[in-house]
Amino acid sequence: MLNSQKAEIAGHQVHYWEGGEGFPVLMLHGVGPGTSIVGNFGPVLEPLAEHFHVFAADLIGFGESGRKNTAPLFDVDLWVEQALAMIEEVLPPGPCGIAGHSLGGALALKTASRSDRVTCVLTSSSVGASYPLNSALDGFWTLPNTSGALKDSMMKMVGNPAALTNEMIDQRWELLQTADYAEYFGEMFAPPRQKYLDAAVLSPEELANISAKIVMLHGRDDQPCPAQETTMALSSSLRDADIHLLGNCGHNLPRERSNDYLTAAVKLFVTET
Repeated sequence: MLNSQKAEIAGHQVHYWEGGEGFPVLMLHGVGPGTSIVGNFGPVLEPLAEHFHVFAADLIGFGESGRKNTAPLFDVDLWVEQALAMIEEVLPPGPCGIAGHSLGGALALKTASRSDRVTCVLTSSSVGASYPLNSALDGFWTLPNTSGALKDSMMKMVGNPAALTNEMIDQRWELLQTADYAEYFGEMFAPPRQKYLDAAVLSPEELANISAKIVMLHGRDDQPCPAQETTMALSSSLRDADIHLLGNCGHNLPRERSNDYLTAAVKLFVTET
């Protein structure tokens, strides 16, 4: 069972779900309209907590975590600081793992390059290499003015249309209607949006400094973050990385291929206990 927790991290209130026992794993989500840790990982969170100690965090500015008060609102450095602070202040002492989705994958790798406590990393649909912003990702990072527009952008996130449920759309749309969140999101992703993708790129020094074991999952049909331009490009600079391309799968891999995600996570993280 997962419990809702909050902690003061990097000068902000951070919300996270905690549950399970054993090897500690920090989970980081991607970014987009109404995104949260549950939005990316919902179906796999409880099953993962049956195998290890899960700390599934909402990034600052997303979900139930606090927001930034000053620009830039899209702040890769702050999110890496959040991850490092959670490892030192929230997770138990000793080795740990990180699971990151999309931008969260780049954050996980950047964090691993800075902390020798991170012994293994699982990425799904990760960014982190330099490539031109495409229409699918640009559309997803554009503030939707209707739930229909949100659905259209989210449809490009999946390989199988059946993987996109009304519940997923309603959950994100509801979050966008709270307080001034839509305005906040619009400012966070104000154009031109290539700069946000560029901010997630790992430097040669960061890549060289990663000693953790890495498993990288990617949907073969990922439109916004094509595998050849992201995971495959990154993997050539990672000494110890296993790559798995999943067919009939778009960007939202932990939801589209939940069983395969769970299998990979358990194999990677449970062996660390």
